[in-house]
Amino acid sequence: MLIPFIVPFLIAMFLAINMGGSGTAPSFSAAYGANIIKKSLIPGLFGTAVFAGAILGGEQTAKTMGKGLLSPEFMTFEIVSIILFAVAISLLIANLFGIPQSTSQATVMAVIAPAVYYDSLNSSKLLYEVIPTWFITPIASFILAFLIGKYIYKPLRRRGYTISKKINDSYVLKGLIILMSLYVAFSIGTNNVANAVGPLATMAANELAIGDDYFVHIMILATLIIAPSFGIGSSFFGHKVVRNTGKEIVLFGRIEAVIIAFISASLLLSASLIKGIPTSLVQLNVAAIIGIGVAKLGFKNIFRKTEVNKFFIMWIVAPAIAFSLSLLLTYLADIYGVINF
Repeated sequence: MLIPFIVPFLIAMFLAINMGGSGTAPSFSAAYGANIIKKSLIPGLFGTAVFAGAILGGEQTAKTMGKGLLSPEFMTFEIVSIILFAVAISLLIANLFGIPQSTSQATVMAVIAPAVYYDSLNSSKLLYEVIPTWFITPIASFILAFLIGKYIYKPLRRRGYTISKKINDSYVLKGLIILMSLYVAFSIGTNNVANAVGPLATMAANELAIGDDYFVHIMILATLIIAPSFGIGSSFFGHKVVRNTGKEIVLFGRIEAVIIAFISASLLLSASLIKGIPTSLVQLNVAAIIGIGVAKLGFKNIFRKTEVNKFFIMWIVAPAIAFSLSLLLTYLADIYGVINF
């Protein structure tokens, strides 16, 4: 009985390792790029904050991923393994290229594939909650960062506060940057851990015939297994991804880094706690970078002076790979009689 459980849990851990590598960038690239924190400390801090976020605020998003898009009865050993494997491969490709990826969008697309195949997609949840959130939150991130950049940051810059060595080297600002890094990692825990935990918890509840009253307990147990893998992924893949995005953020000052982190993490946390919508922190982060960059440098210059435009290609490719691979594996498993409902 335990052997079928082992396979999806091992795949989920592999997925969490890849998510940890991708999520390290928006969390600690500012602190790393500003030489405030040592590289060796990042995985431990990141993993701890992610774990705390998953335990304290990950329930709603886990329910969405486990029950909100695909009918719960289809969350079998085989389907969950296919979903998690498809996402893990798509994120592995992104990590190998050193590009932070939307783990939530890739996972949603992987869940949608078997839902479409078996005609069991909760289209109202997808069309009226998930997809609108994907568009609204990055726009909100851009607008907030632009407004703060134009009406708060620029006046401070004109007075010389943002380039003041005394302010930039102060322990208060350095501590605030580290605090924001932990805040971002905590927000990742409330959202991205659910990508793996949600399907696993629903699968376990189905196979063990456990009612909804105990779903939270199963989710917590799954989180205890999956969340630490984020720290492992940060150790394996985090340095390359942080280095790539750290160079982008170091173009901005330390005060801008705090603004970017606060806006993107707050929007992600809101999406997790209010509606339990799996959302891309990476896209929120880049939208905030572009917003404050436009306020500071102008719209054309922000794309000339940064490489954020190369991220857009991978944001399309990785979810497409996750969907296609999940659909293909579901089809093959079905025609060869691997899946039994």
